[in-house]
Amino acid sequence: MIDALQRLQQWYLAHCNGDWEHQQGVLIDTLDNPGWRVQVDLRDTDLHGRTFEGVENHATEDDWLVARIEDDRWCAYCGALNLEQALVLFLDWAGS
Repeated sequence: MIDALQRLQQWYLAHCNGDWEHQQGVLIDTLDNPGWRVQVDLRDTDLHGRTFEGVENHATEDDWLVARIEDDRWCAYCGALNLEQALVLFLDWAGS
């Protein structure tokens, strides 16, 4: 089975068209609580305008995930050990 990082790389490469990657892209950053932030620009992709039912899961102080569409970006914020879960959530929604 292909892991989440490989799937994300494939999704990103499939959307690089000489323009999209210069204006939009994928951002993975850290939060100070600690945790992760994932933002995927949806503009100029087949996901633009597609609905996403937001997710808010706070299992514990360290095990949490919030995901939603913000300003034409798919955004996830999650605990330090939930990055792969966030990526899989995006990729499954994206069909990748």
